[in-house]
Amino acid sequence: MYALNLADKPDDVHKLHDVHTPFVGGIGILAALSYAFIIIINHYPEHLQKCIVLVTCSTLIFITGFIDDAVKLSYKLRFLIQAIVALVMILVGGVVLEELGALFLEFPLHLGVFGVIFTLIATIGGINALNMIDGVDGLSGSIALVSLLLIGVTAYIAQDQHNLLLISALTGGVIGFLYFNLRHMYQQHARVFLGDNGSMLLGLMFAWLLVDLSQEPDPSMTPVTAIWLFSVPLMDMFGVMLRRICAGQSPFTPDRQHLHHLLMQSGFRVNEIVFTMVFLHSLLGITGLAGMYLDVPEFAMLLGFITLSVGYFYLTYQPLRFIATLRNSHILLNTRLGFAPVSNNKVLIGSYTCEETETIAKVISNEFGPEMNYWLKVFKKSPEPDDAGKKYALILHVWLDKKDRATKEMVRLYIASLQRRLIDRQGIHLHRFSNRKTDFDSATDIVGGAFGESKIKGRRRLGPQALSFEVVR
Repeated sequence: MYALNLADKPDDVHKLHDVHTPFVGGIGILAALSYAFIIIINHYPEHLQKCIVLVTCSTLIFITGFIDDAVKLSYKLRFLIQAIVALVMILVGGVVLEELGALFLEFPLHLGVFGVIFTLIATIGGINALNMIDGVDGLSGSIALVSLLLIGVTAYIAQDQHNLLLISALTGGVIGFLYFNLRHMYQQHARVFLGDNGSMLLGLMFAWLLVDLSQEPDPSMTPVTAIWLFSVPLMDMFGVMLRRICAGQSPFTPDRQHLHHLLMQSGFRVNEIVFTMVFLHSLLGITGLAGMYLDVPEFAMLLGFITLSVGYFYLTYQPLRFIATLRNSHILLNTRLGFAPVSNNKVLIGSYTCEETETIAKVISNEFGPEMNYWLKVFKKSPEPDDAGKKYALILHVWLDKKDRATKEMVRLYIASLQRRLIDRQGIHLHRFSNRKTDFDSATDIVGGAFGESKIKGRRRLGPQALSFEVVR
């Protein structure tokens, strides 16, 4: 895989890992799908044509993603191939959105000739939506698993056997992938990545299943339920693209403003990000299913989803302010609910009560404001005999963008100005860390200097653009 350039290489800007990691997640998923295809062809001959079309489409999109992982295709070429695959799905496979359900006055909204265009846009969006959230170990796979389980519920209740078989095969493939992709106590970093080959394949399968299961003659779900079952990827994709357009940029310009990036910049660790987004996705998906089975009007369900999407866009329209709000909430959770990781007393000096910790954090937040890109992390101190209660320490990471990198002398002057500002106004001292290993969480556990290079295998470093301090008052 390394010889074929099918491994993700760490860098200082977009990558969140410190080792070369192969893009082979899609291979296992395609293998699981192939087994399902063989069973469908042999036991469900009435679906033979659709199965052959799905085999063709999934193979073509997998190969496209595989090539993209190796040589980085232009987004225009990717979109062209995705459009061709979508048209084959629509025109040859017959998987097309012909109606959108009873959205107005209980009468079905038929699309007619616009069904092909609508399905084409929806399919391309679905293929790319999952790819856009594939930025944190275990995230895209976990989101996909939740969606598959919820879609599987609808197929099971509707007795849609051949689609249930496809869903079961995909679920098995995703679970196998997550075993090597999720972080846990025996695996400090992902051993494989999904890659474009896997994320595009899963995105296509979601588009196929959600369209096929929501259309006549025997729909398993309403069309509006389909968007609830794929809610977080859709909301994140549209939110990011709208923010780019509002900023005068191309909607396809890569940046670090996806929801998982915002959570990470707010101080959330990798597993916390996965849990938060999967919980949100599960909650929205279950809401969609509950609305369908409780016969909530489809117009009300659509209005509810649009309202949530607009609310999400409003909250994240100014990412730095959203990060500041999340940062303060995360600090409160860490201290009040005891979620803070334990630190070694020999490493961190500060020792503050919960109330003192919150006060210092608010002072830092008010002093820096939302414009400065920084992380403020809280660590619980190891208990000592004379401690009356839990004690905490704070670590400040000030992130310098790649374009802001400067000489060592300029960085030294910047640090001096920052420290003088906090000492003079708030009585807060910043003790800068040198390059050394600490017992921080594996997502952000190496504190590097402005020009340091951490070589601890399997641990993500903050990178040479991160200035790291302990906050002492």
